[in-house]
Amino acid sequence: MSERTAMAQDLARIRAFVQVFDAGGFSAAARAHGRSKALLSKYVTDLEDYLGVRLMNRTTRKLNLTEAGEAYYREASSLLQQLDELDATITDQTAEPRGLLRVSAPRNFGESTLAPAMFEFLRQHPKVTLDLRLEDRYVDLVDEGLDLALRISTLPDSSLIARKIADMHHVAGAAPALVERLGMPAHPEDLRHLPCVVDVNLQGQSNWRFTEDGKTISVPVSGPVRVNSPLAARTAATMGLGFVVLPSYLAEPALAAGDLVPVLGDYLPTGQTLQAVYPHRRHLAGKVRALIDHLVEWFAAHPIR
Repeated sequence: MSERTAMAQDLARIRAFVQVFDAGGFSAAARAHGRSKALLSKYVTDLEDYLGVRLMNRTTRKLNLTEAGEAYYREASSLLQQLDELDATITDQTAEPRGLLRVSAPRNFGESTLAPAMFEFLRQHPKVTLDLRLEDRYVDLVDEGLDLALRISTLPDSSLIARKIADMHHVAGAAPALVERLGMPAHPEDLRHLPCVVDVNLQGQSNWRFTEDGKTISVPVSGPVRVNSPLAARTAATMGLGFVVLPSYLAEPALAAGDLVPVLGDYLPTGQTLQAVYPHRRHLAGKVRALIDHLVEWFAAHPIR
């Protein structure tokens, strides 16, 4: 008998033992798994002979585990579950991605920058369907049944697993007329006394973060507008209502058009990234892994400016 055949028989005996106990008896297990009662009985007996202990106390009406059987069952059932999960994962990863993907992302980023990448993934994988939820709130992936969230942050949630997709940048700016009237700020602290447009979705909200000599500066700001949309904040800034800090992907069109001029470029923080965040699972579904790989490749070819 080859080593592979012997291992397969050992696994079959262990699986038979777990199946019999889970089903509550040999007859029920035989019906549930399409095997003969005699074969299952032989497998369990062979396993007991090999271990040199009785695992089950059998009567015509009842089946109980011995103390040794209880300990063996706990470890064996856990081992079989891990093997089944591993088999499913390998099959999933080698098969063509298919099925429903539930993904969350920030609204303005999703609409302006993420959507083309997501829809290209669907074009390449027609057996995948997408439920893309664009919303500016912190979602609970587990409670809401999401496969993946795209988040712009410096650190991942410790209860989740994150993979970096791309670097992200922010831009501080103001309308040219406002800068001409109030002057160009020379240091982040100057913003304390200048009108600012506050996007409450920005990390820190009214406490804007800058860096100087490798250290973080937190500057409290205020102004005529507080809004929960970076796109609306951009509009307010281009109309001269105040200085603003925006994601680069939203600031660039206004900068290119001359509607905003950049300020405090030497003090803008770095280190923020676009991250793919997913629940802590032993094995990541193949369709989710395929999407993450696609996004990494997409944004490598289409950097976020």
